[in-house]
Amino acid sequence: MARFELHGHFVSGPTYRVALMLHLCGQPFHYVHVDLPTGEHKQPEFLAKNRYGQVPCLIDHKNKGLAVVQSGAILEYLVDQLGKFGGASPNERTLAREWCFWETDMMERGILRLRGYKMGYITAPDEVIAHYEAEGQAALSDLNGYLTGRTWLCGGKLPTFADLYVFGSIVYAHDAGYDISQLPHVAKWAHRVISLPRFETPDKLLPQESRRAKSMIASLIGGDKRPARTHAKKRSV
Repeated sequence: MARFELHGHFVSGPTYRVALMLHLCGQPFHYVHVDLPTGEHKQPEFLAKNRYGQVPCLIDHKNKGLAVVQSGAILEYLVDQLGKFGGASPNERTLAREWCFWETDMMERGILRLRGYKMGYITAPDEVIAHYEAEGQAALSDLNGYLTGRTWLCGGKLPTFADLYVFGSIVYAHDAGYDISQLPHVAKWAHRVISLPRFETPDKLLPQESRRAKSMIASLIGGDKRPARTHAKKRSV
């Protein structure tokens, strides 16, 4: 049995963050598709795992079946458990945590929620959509400025969980109507993430049905012999 079991949905940016970190860390995982349109996430069986009724939810079978929820908390949990992407010092880890809070507060609505409106998953009045567009543009501009002269968000030589967290929104920016190529420092940073060993795009890591870990490995490695970067280059960020 794979140690980790990820419950999520294939359109969920937060679910992708967790799947990406697991894959980059070389951790196979069972994937359990949660049918959000039918309200499966609000049913007692799922609420027993995640009291908030949201995705993602990560089950750690090596830790007495502990269920960890909220993508930022899950990434930090994986840092502790797997010893990767945690930063080179306590200060760097604190900065990574700050970035996660900033992204959730200042950028996530302007990308992930706006993407939901643009793709017809949710609806809102035009003035609400305009508000999120302005919010997203401002956050992307701030991010572009901060990344000037930096390789990774926290300023170190290696990426941290903050880079994966923020990328979990940036990868969907095109769907929300943004052109990342107009933000050169964000674009260069995003391509550095894409170039990480074992990187995969959302469509590769998040199937539209539940899969056992063995099946996922076969589909990602055994069933497709092309290098991971071949897929990545096809994704516009």
